[in-house]
Amino acid sequence: MREQILTLILLAITASATHAQNNEPSRPPIIDVHMHVYAKDERWTHKVPNPVTGQPLSANTEQTHMQATLAEMKKYNIVKAVVSNEYEVSLRWKAASPDRILVSYSFNDPSSVNLAFLRKEIVAGRLMALGEIGLQYAGINPNDPKLEPLFALAEELDIPIAIHMGLGPPGTPYQSCCPNFRTTLGNPQLLEPLLVKHPKLRLNIMHAGYPYLQEMNAILYMYPQVYADLGVIDWILSREDFHEYLRALVRAGYGKRLMFGSDQMVWPEAIGMAVEGIESAAFLTEEQKRDIFHDNAVRFFRLDKQ
Repeated sequence: MREQILTLILLAITASATHAQNNEPSRPPIIDVHMHVYAKDERWTHKVPNPVTGQPLSANTEQTHMQATLAEMKKYNIVKAVVSNEYEVSLRWKAASPDRILVSYSFNDPSSVNLAFLRKEIVAGRLMALGEIGLQYAGINPNDPKLEPLFALAEELDIPIAIHMGLGPPGTPYQSCCPNFRTTLGNPQLLEPLLVKHPKLRLNIMHAGYPYLQEMNAILYMYPQVYADLGVIDWILSREDFHEYLRALVRAGYGKRLMFGSDQMVWPEAIGMAVEGIESAAFLTEEQKRDIFHDNAVRFFRLDKQ
């Protein structure tokens, strides 16, 4: 009888494990607030390998890039992802995976933006965020007066806005795209005048303003509506450097306002690398990891209302 009972228990455990493998995600849900989509990209043309691993490109067309990224999302149980770069491509991703994809609007130069179009898309419910806004790549200070109508629109319609702050790829000012890029334009304290003027603006500082730690701390301390994502620094930096930066932000008391982002760009495998960057942070409690991976983004984007 005892052997029969043990056999039944083992069968139940095996069946449960098989069911979990086939039907249930093995990880808690993750929200990635910082992903990119492309119709075409020079890095595909030049077959640029992963800058950390040296791994060759696994996808080099819009369709294969989308498929590989969606596969990584499924693998790591990423239930929502905020995507941007090319609006029409973002809409195609949304059509391909309507339950997972949240569409954002990206630009570097504000002179290319049609505010009437943005208003229409926001009101229609197709557009749920603005960003990545790469003003730094265009050499534009976020306090430039020509940006005022954009920030006013975001505040009026209560739509989140995400601004690139910090660094860019090495050699960016030497590239034809971005001769006006300057590291000084990535200082989070440049955002203070617009935050004073727009107290209801929901602002995500992308890349957590790395490496401007003290300036980032100052903005987070003074402006509780500001959140920050950890995109790219959670996989492209050395683990020691990233963990030191993350630990400092958490130790300062901002664990409830940090959000997971992969900034996977053209390397879908970077999603897993970014996830591991958080999971391997031994100084974080399970609650703090859950906040970063999921709960903070739910609050910032008000996903609980959807």
